[in-house]
Amino acid sequence: MKTFTLLFCTLLCSFALQAQEDQGRDITVSIVNLSNNEGQVLIALHDENTFMKGRGVRDTVITSLDKAPRATFKNVPEGEYAILAMHDKNKNYRMDFDTGGMPQEDYGMSGNNMSYGPPTFDIARFTVKDEDLNFDIRF
Repeated sequence: MKTFTLLFCTLLCSFALQAQEDQGRDITVSIVNLSNNEGQVLIALHDENTFMKGRGVRDTVITSLDKAPRATFKNVPEGEYAILAMHDKNKNYRMDFDTGGMPQEDYGMSGNNMSYGPPTFDIARFTVKDEDLNFDIRF
């Protein structure tokens, strides 16, 4: 009887853990106009608190670059997010600027609104709710 009870509890816990793993939605990000295959692409999923302040709530690095590098953030909880991506050509994990303050590496964001000045969360914002999302980011 003890063996049966232990087996039953183990099985019940495994179902509970599986259900927790499957919560959230997947967000797939594709870079559609990479200028060359030098370096790496950094992609970060941000909430309003992390946007433009360093690491995102989730980050990934794509080192194998082809015509359309792609990454997927799995099981993202509901909420408001923005994506920032950067072609880190020299693999130093940061944006390089010229002496005038202009970016020297390509970058993009969700919403693809590349107006003058730094990106803002309001322009890049999207909502994760009840379906998986796909974004094509242009640099």
